[in-house]
Amino acid sequence: MQAIRLATIRDIDTLTELLDGYRQFYQQPSDLQAAHDFLRQRMGLGDAFILVSENSEGALTGFVQLYPGVSTVGLNARWTLNDLFVLPECRDKGTGRALMEAATQLARDHGVARLILMTQVDNERAQHLYESLGWQRNTAFYGYLLDIK
Repeated sequence: MQAIRLATIRDIDTLTELLDGYRQFYQQPSDLQAAHDFLRQRMGLGDAFILVSENSEGALTGFVQLYPGVSTVGLNARWTLNDLFVLPECRDKGTGRALMEAATQLARDHGVARLILMTQVDNERAQHLYESLGWQRNTAFYGYLLDIK
């Protein structure tokens, strides 16, 4: 059984390892120091909500990260669910689903009108989870990226 809660600064070391694992899943090189600095900055600025899953022994098994934003067209709050990661050995046990449901409830509690996310085209496992939770694939807009270096 997992419990879901907001991350605290006391979680930063374990959360750093989870974030590094998430980045490696997306073919990024391991960089624990950069992951640690990134999380410390998020927590320091308070510009993201990070929920963590904890097993019955209190070990962190996954996280979801949300970034608040707004919509000019909708004149409302829209949050980006940017990251979802569950340790490989904890997958298929409901952890990802519990994190997603907790993220939805947190947004609802904050009066957020819409959650948005993107996932890789070939990440069918994640797509199945999202769709099973009622998320709908966006067919009205194209996504574009611009790297600024």
